[in-house]
Amino acid sequence: MNRFTKTVLFSLGLVVVVGLGVAWAHEDGVLKVTVVAKSTKSWDGEPLPAYPSGQPEITILRIIIPAGEKTPLHTHGVINAGVLLRGELVVHKEEGKSLTLKAGDSLIELVNKPHWGQNDGKVDAEILVFYAGVEGKGITNILDDHAEHDKPAKKE
Repeated sequence: MNRFTKTVLFSLGLVVVVGLGVAWAHEDGVLKVTVVAKSTKSWDGEPLPAYPSGQPEITILRIIIPAGEKTPLHTHGVINAGVLLRGELVVHKEEGKSLTLKAGDSLIELVNKPHWGQNDGKVDAEILVFYAGVEGKGITNILDDHAEHDKPAKKE
């Protein structure tokens, strides 16, 4: 072996030994990775659509739904996923299917299907949502703000 090869092998060996020593010395500080969500389907079991063409644009939103409130009926034209950071949230499809989330739960959202979120809990629900969109195109389309549905019936 020439001197260069010996130096490279010694350096690699040193990196491995030092790296393992750091991992052994700091067991509690070792990097831990947990898959929060991974799927080819949205929460209703339907396959996710293909990504749209164009310049990709990632949007990350922190959404707070106050206790006792709900989001408008809406759709998303892009794939998105979220993690409920605190509170509780029930996500509803127009056809009646729903999904209940508690803090720490993940969600792979519906794409191009009307839905809304409802916080029936006593604390605000906070969700962090990641959208895989296309530059210049919206990520949410509001269909109905529920205002008409929530008004008391008129007496005649």
